[in-house]
Amino acid sequence: MIKSLDELLELKGNKMKLAVVACQDEDVLGAVVESAEMGISDPILIGSKQETFDFAEKLGLEISTFRFIESSSLEEAAETGVRLVSAGEADYLMKGLVDTSILLKAVLNKEWGLRTDSLLSHVMVYEIGTYHKLLYLTDGGMNLYPDVEEKAKIIDNASVVARAMGNEKIKVAVLAAKEKVNPKMQATVDAAELERLGKEGRFGDDVIVEGPMALDLALSKEAVQVKRFPGEVAGDADILLVPNIEMGNGIGKAITYLAGGKSAGIIMGAKVPVILVSRADDKETKLYSIALGNMIAKYSREMAK
Repeated sequence: MIKSLDELLELKGNKMKLAVVACQDEDVLGAVVESAEMGISDPILIGSKQETFDFAEKLGLEISTFRFIESSSLEEAAETGVRLVSAGEADYLMKGLVDTSILLKAVLNKEWGLRTDSLLSHVMVYEIGTYHKLLYLTDGGMNLYPDVEEKAKIIDNASVVARAMGNEKIKVAVLAAKEKVNPKMQATVDAAELERLGKEGRFGDDVIVEGPMALDLALSKEAVQVKRFPGEVAGDADILLVPNIEMGNGIGKAITYLAGGKSAGIIMGAKVPVILVSRADDKETKLYSIALGNMIAKYSREMAK
């Protein structure tokens, strides 16, 4: 089981081909080149060749050996990247200097896109000094106010990430503001339903879903003891399922800026993982995200055999 994000950077072999959409971005290009040098990814650059090579020269990066595909627009770059995956020429995608909406529109194209029966959702993997293992937060980046069926699919997506990282037993805390079901608080109602579905085997024998649960109970063994809260997940959660994007965004930002957490982010639910990082994310986060995407792409390929 992967216990730290640095371990992702130490995994070598079976490099997956990474299609970088609109690669003319300094930070993205730097992380992509470093990932290639470390033996993590095999990049295919898509975008403005002039701008990209100007950035490479400025940053002292060697990219002449990479496959490059010129595109005249962001829409063309997004379509090219998605079509490469559809044709089996690339294993996963990364967002460069392109609007998220443009990239996802291509991913969801009905004719040549990467649609599945699942729901696209964002998963952040955090390494925090005050927690005893990696923490998976979902979904603070895409789905605004998911209903219970959508939350079930979000759990499915996050569980794939956790399995790819080597987790044999996955503990999901369905977050809410309190632990008792209150019909006036939809998050608590949904949490109880998701727990019921989990007990019926909806998420697989390796996934334990419990809720509703406040954040302190999900993460703190001391809080669990004080409140005498029962269950297998409390105090030892792997996945935090948030009820809405505000809670997810707030928890994630707090981990990064107040707790100094390291992170990697990925979009799941398409045929391949999609790396979508914020422009505010540092190079380390982008590099971890590339490595995470490579691991998930490799895992998904093996599971499909």
